[in-house]
Order: sequence, then C-alpha cells, then structure tokens
Amino acid sequence: MTQSGSAAELRRTLGVGDAVVIGLGSMVGAGIFVALAPAAHAAGSGLLLGLGLAAVVAYCNATSSARLAALYPASGGTYVYGRERLGPFWGYLAGWSFVVGKTASCAAMALTVGAYVWPGQAHAVAVAAVVALTAVNYGGIQKSAWLTRAIVAVVLAVLAAVVVVCLGSGESDAGRLDVGASGGVGGVLQAAGLLFFAFAGYARIATLGEEVRDPARTIPRAIPLALGITLAVYACVAVAVLSVLGAGDLGRATAPLADAVRAAGVPGLVPVVRVGAAVAALGSLLALILGVSRTTLAMARDRHLPGALSAVHPRFQVPHRAELAVGAVVAVLAATVDVRGAIGFSSFGVLAYYAVANASAWTLDPAPPKRALPALGLVGCVVLAFALPVTSVVVGAGVLAVGVVAYGVRGRMAAGRR
Repeated sequence: MTQSGSAAELRRTLGVGDAVVIGLGSMVGAGIFVALAPAAHAAGSGLLLGLGLAAVVAYCNATSSARLAALYPASGGTYVYGRERLGPFWGYLAGWSFVVGKTASCAAMALTVGAYVWPGQAHAVAVAAVVALTAVNYGGIQKSAWLTRAIVAVVLAVLAAVVVVCLGSGESDAGRLDVGASGGVGGVLQAAGLLFFAFAGYARIATLGEEVRDPARTIPRAIPLALGITLAVYACVAVAVLSVLGAGDLGRATAPLADAVRAAGVPGLVPVVRVGAAVAALGSLLALILGVSRTTLAMARDRHLPGALSAVHPRFQVPHRAELAVGAVVAVLAATVDVRGAIGFSSFGVLAYYAVANASAWTLDPAPPKRALPALGLVGCVVLAFALPVTSVVVGAGVLAVGVVAYGVRGRMAAGRR
C-alpha cells in the first residue's frame, strides 16, 4: 500500500549537518551515560569486544537504512521500507516494534533527566522535560535541530573533559584494558545487545526522510557519518573509564563517568558530568520524540493507528497530533513508572525493527556482494536480540505477539466490512 499523493507532506528543511546532529543527539545522549555499566557487568573484560560487535551490527543496519531511505524518503523509516519491500505485515511489525520500544526509551530518558537534576523529584522533573520538549517539537523541526545542535556541543565537551582527565591522571592503568572474555561469549553478546541501544539513534535520520533536503544524497551521507563519530566517541570514553575503574568497578557503578573522574582525583568535575548527563538525556529524549511521532504519523496514514494522528499542522508543518499523543503517553509513563531498567526491552524492540530493515535491503539487489551486509545485519540482530537478559526477551516477544494479534484482528474486521 503506497502513500496517497493527496496526503499532507512535511516541509523539507534539514541538510546533512542537521541530520547528523539529530543522529548524534540521540546516539551519544542515550548510550554513553546509560549502557556502559550494565554492558561491563555482562561482559567483564569483554566490554570492548561487545562495543566492537555492536558497532559492526550497527554499521550493517546503517548501510541498509541509508540505501532504503534514499529510495523511500518518507516519514516512518523501516515501517515504510518493510511495507514496500516485504509486505504490509512486516512494515507494521517494524513500526509496532519501534513505537512501543522507543516510547519506553523516551520515558527512561526523561527519568534519567529527573534523576540527575533533582533526584528527590525525579518523576516531576521527568514530566516537565517531556512537556517542554514536546512543545519544542510542536514548534517545527528546525527549532528541534538547533536545540539538538547546542545539546550535542555541550555533551561532547563534557565527554572530552572526562577522557582527558581520566587518561591524564596517575590512576590510569593500561593493564585494566585487558581485552578478554571474562563474561564468556554469552556475556559479550549480551553486552553488544545492550550497547546496541546506544547506537540506534541513526534511525531518527531515516524516520525524518520527509523533512530533509535532497534525501537521496543527504541520508546516505548523514547516517554513516553520525555512526562513525559516535563510535569514535564511545571508544574513547570506554577506554578512558576502563583505564581508571577497570571492568569490575565499572560494572558496579551507578554513575560510571562521575565515578571515573572522582577516581581519577578530580572530584570537582563530578557536577559538570552530572549536568552533561542530564543534557545528554534531554538530547536523547528530544530526538526520540521526533522519531516516534514520525513513525506514528506513517502508521496512522495507513490506518494501523487512529487516522486522526496523521494530521499535519498547517503552520508548523509537523505531525502535531502524533507529537501530542506521544508526549502524553510518555508523560504518563514518566509520572508513574520507573523504566530505567527497560534498556533490554528497548533493545529487543529496536533489534526486531532493524531485522526487518536488513531483510528489506536484502531484496534491493540480487547480486551476492550487495546482499552480504544486509544478511550479516539480519543475523546479527537476531543473535543479539536473543542474547539479551531473559526477562527482556520474554517481555519483548510478548509485546510483539500483542502487535501481531492486533494486526490480525484489524484484518478480520476490515474483511468483514467488505
């Protein structure tokens, strides 16, 4: 089912730089302050191996997403690609995985902001952050891009300070970087699955396909560039923190970067790191709301979600009802539930989403060399998804099953009306 030509379209205002910044705002903010500690707990000395494996799978996914986004430059990302290449069901499953998983991630990022800014009132601060950023997104995509650019600059400056302080301190010991697999192969795979959560921000670039200028050129350039910069940042920070804390202490840390600068003998930098963490989480939340609302828009256009959510604001040219609906759901979750432990669940949903992306890209060209990366990405997504903690796998599979049932019920109802 193709998109109707009469549907209101969004305004194309983003260039390569804007698209890269939006991807960086999501990836750097979501991952570096959240996923390193649980990944180190799972993999031990295999943390860097897990980081490398996550990057390989992410690169395969990025390549597949870039090829598909250039061919189908519409809002919705893999929801659109799966629908056009594999059929309506697979597109729906990708969209369902993305919307549900990333809505949970939005709430987790909002609560992270609250925990760093005002721990005693984390839920209230989280709701305020959701309301404020939903208002920013409502005002137009360019306002979001400018705010994200400022956030990325602050976060990268803080991370650079952490790297310099840790590596330049007398506490830094290269022996702590011993790359092994003390957590076993399963631990490395689980760490890669958890760290994949941190790389998934380039999806935001693809889901904004209807709002970038010259998408056939912009998207394929922006996605690998954002991913490459993020990998370099992650590798530097992981090495710096590991050299001071070691895998054991890092795995037990609740605020690993703050603990690292304290262990490095510069406790005065701890408040700066806390501010950087809060700003990073805000950047992630901003980009996540953007991505979820655009996928909601695309699914509403095809009536997989209420059609009213497909409306585009006549002045701001944004999917305002979808943004308000996503903001409302996230605000309720942030006010009532602690979802900071939902990284595994979110990773399961995102890996399912990219499995569909790779399967879609596999259909683009029959030549074996061009099918190698999508095939590797597909296998990698499936392996990492089922290497996650058992609870994440069970809950994630259950949520996907609910989506499948809903799709079947809708199909039967539509058939009955004919």
